[in-house]
Amino acid sequence: MSKRKMLVYTKRILRRVSFDAKLFQKELKKALHLLSESEARLLKRWVLTHFYQLGAPVLIA
Repeated sequence: MSKRKMLVYTKRILRRVSFDAKLFQKELKKALHLLSESEARLLKRWVLTHFYQLGAPVLIA
């Protein structure tokens, strides 16, 4: 799977698990390790824009 596709796939997964904060944070951590630095930055920006309450504990800690 290409990195660009991985970023799109990760966003899809995060949207689907956004009902559960712990699961969202687990998937976010996993994704940040798998993506390149530039894509991780894009993902962080996207999470803070769309899911601040869920993603902030992982991204700010």
